[in-house]
Amino acid sequence: MQLKQYQKEALKALKTFLEKSRETNDAVASFTETTGNLSLGRYKGKYRSLKDMEQVPYACIRIPTGGGKTILGAYAIKVAGVSYLERDYPVALWLVPSNTIRTQTADALKNPGHPYRQALDDAFDGRVRVFDISEFANIRPTDLSGSACIIVGTIQTLRVKNTEGRKVYSHHEALEPHFSRLSRFPDGLEKDDSGQIKFSFANLLHIHHPLLIVDEAHNAVTGLTNEMQQRINPACIIEFTATPKPRSNVLFSVSASVLKDEEMIKLPIVLTAHKSWQAAVGGAMAERSRLAEVADKEHPYIRPLILFQAQNKDQEVTVEALRKHLIEEENISEEKIAIATGNQRELDGINLFDPKCPIEHIITVQALKEGWDCSFAYVFCSVANVRSKTDVEQLLGRVLRMPYAHKRSQAELNSAYSHICEPDFIDAAVHLKDQLINMGFEAEEAEDNIKISELDLHGGSTEPPAPEPVKITLEIEPDLSSLPGDIQGQVVVDTNEGGGSTITIETPLSEEHEEILLNALTITITEEENPEDKTEEIKKKLAFQRHMSEHRASPAAKGAAFSIPQLCLPIQGELTLAEPGLFLQLAGWDLLEYPAELTPGEFDPSSGHQSFKVDVNKDKVEYETLDTKLPQPGLAGLNAEWDERVLSRWLDRHCRTPDVPQPKLIEFARRVVLDQITKKSIGISLLVQGKYRLAKAITGKINDHRITTRDKGYQDCLFDIEASPEVSFSYAFDFHPDQYPATSYYRGSFQFKKHYYGNHRIGDLKNVGEEFECAQALDMQPEVKFWVRNLDSRPKTSFRFPLANGWFYPDFIALLNDDRVLVLEYKGAHLVTDSAEKVNIGELWESKSGGKGIFLMAENKKDGLGVFEQIKKKINK
Repeated sequence: MQLKQYQKEALKALKTFLEKSRETNDAVASFTETTGNLSLGRYKGKYRSLKDMEQVPYACIRIPTGGGKTILGAYAIKVAGVSYLERDYPVALWLVPSNTIRTQTADALKNPGHPYRQALDDAFDGRVRVFDISEFANIRPTDLSGSACIIVGTIQTLRVKNTEGRKVYSHHEALEPHFSRLSRFPDGLEKDDSGQIKFSFANLLHIHHPLLIVDEAHNAVTGLTNEMQQRINPACIIEFTATPKPRSNVLFSVSASVLKDEEMIKLPIVLTAHKSWQAAVGGAMAERSRLAEVADKEHPYIRPLILFQAQNKDQEVTVEALRKHLIEEENISEEKIAIATGNQRELDGINLFDPKCPIEHIITVQALKEGWDCSFAYVFCSVANVRSKTDVEQLLGRVLRMPYAHKRSQAELNSAYSHICEPDFIDAAVHLKDQLINMGFEAEEAEDNIKISELDLHGGSTEPPAPEPVKITLEIEPDLSSLPGDIQGQVVVDTNEGGGSTITIETPLSEEHEEILLNALTITITEEENPEDKTEEIKKKLAFQRHMSEHRASPAAKGAAFSIPQLCLPIQGELTLAEPGLFLQLAGWDLLEYPAELTPGEFDPSSGHQSFKVDVNKDKVEYETLDTKLPQPGLAGLNAEWDERVLSRWLDRHCRTPDVPQPKLIEFARRVVLDQITKKSIGISLLVQGKYRLAKAITGKINDHRITTRDKGYQDCLFDIEASPEVSFSYAFDFHPDQYPATSYYRGSFQFKKHYYGNHRIGDLKNVGEEFECAQALDMQPEVKFWVRNLDSRPKTSFRFPLANGWFYPDFIALLNDDRVLVLEYKGAHLVTDSAEKVNIGELWESKSGGKGIFLMAENKKDGLGVFEQIKKKINK
């Protein structure tokens, strides 16, 4: 399975954190260094060590619903095994939040045809053993020594105060072989009443110092008692969640917009609010029928499904009532309906992806919260209370997953659809937004990805010119006579028949006018049952209306084109986009042309390796770890069959890179090993003990040689006197109107007027500082038609220049009134190291653009000019 870019970046961050933690034994510093250059938005924070387990690295990977957290967990086992545990075959305890998901996960990891298992088999050459926690007695010593072992359980199984009677903490004779091979027991093992060490699964985990994977358990790590943590004795902890807790150490965070950009989820959600549950059901069915016709044109096969959420048994629209309505009123045959509740599990054993499967309608209450997944679900219809996040949140997530994780050719199949029994669209949209936030969306992302159903509400026309009105119901009629006249014209008060009143705001209020209105309503709101909740509800509705209006008015929403010509190279008579990999290729990259030598600073075999006491007793090898920093019972590295050729082939597997042929990599590794043995006088056994650090050192040395070659190719292709680069609109980069995967959004008092995606959609920009002032200066230029805050490291959605060793993402891109493109980079006082290279490539692009592009490296003060003057001078030059 090919990982998405953000998944690769998450694993890279994890690898860096664990490697640094291994090298320094300082998780705090390692976390700070790793996250320093990552865009974490509101999740950026200080590292919090686990109580009494400060040496145990703990990191959280934050990915919204639908982002593939479980597949990342499978890949993370290898990453941790190499980067921190330094074990060929690690032991992993994989915790999930429920027994349903436990069974589902264990089955998937055991299935040779499942992507999760395939990832593990690829990582460990097929030497993988997976156990449900109920099967722990079947684990043999040879499993732990010769295979990567993954045990899948729930946190509830282990989190107990009294271990008496719990199987995982009980003595089991079947586990005796694991304990009898130890010459002494480490501290911390649980004993029975007679003081003897229990042969328990918990003690077995303690001895093997497992990797702890926590999948979808949003409060699992912080919810583990300190006593339980000590029992498990984990080497490191990796958590995967959409909604981290405040104490979670968020190492990597990805936005829902990135998932959309990577074609993992269906967005936007097209919302239709209905006045009755019957209308909601009918609308959902019409939606499904329309999508089914569209899907007939799509390949591979898709059969759009509806997921109905019925009400509880004590309410009107129960599961049976809804099923009866579908059969008798909507003429749906019984074979096309499946019920999935705690008592009726009609989806068990059903393959919904099978073209022969007739099911099109699935009815549940909340049973699908766990353990169910089908990317054919397109329509979510709730006849229940959409405000109930516990019922809606996970159900809605079922319809967000994109079939085959690939964008469909039919545009309608790239969206999800929600039909809700709620007559007030704004009210329904605000609550839907709250659910998306609970699923890991940022507030702005949620707003951007809720769309009005054009088909049902507006007769197939384009989006309405004005946003939907906000309606506020109050128990008494307010006195708004003190409101200024310009605000009174926007507010209508109607008296309700049953008492109270309804306030309608037809057009959006500014934040200043919103505050004036709320002040005028203060006395009235205090008479409400929950005045604070009422105030918060009003604020949410007004903000949603205002932000939706601003977004619709943006150039992006209006479909304005925003293209930037890119730098190209003529290769064999045809233009090719200039990329760092191309420079390497054209320079003639050959690893064996470089010396295969490692300095003592690059590789020290004596640092960080494990020390073992090894003895033979009655033909049985007994061993114990002497270095308690990271104990492990394995004897990896002490096999007498190792020699330079075996070690070279092992290094080949752990240092592979796409741009180096395997024979050359093996030979380079062999030369490194021989150099260490012959010139550095290091024995083969010491090299084998430190083989993971040796692999890391070789990988670093290869990268150094790669950079040398790439630098030469970069200079020859772009700046040599015979070089002939071009700038062409044939390879133009286009900012997509609906794709802007920012990690965080600007929230300041200054109102930008010209941002391409709107004032509230300025990504990764703080409301103070030099870059903010540069954005202000750009926004105020009369020659600027619109501009965008260019997001860093977003290759699909951001403009970039090639550098010798990577990419340069300029801070701002602007389209001028005369259709020229301004590329603007701001050089802060602390950023001086790479500015010369950035200026060179920017000015080369400008010189080859034929007057279509201009580049500026702006500074706080330059030649006596401020930023505004520098931009103006460059535009008018």
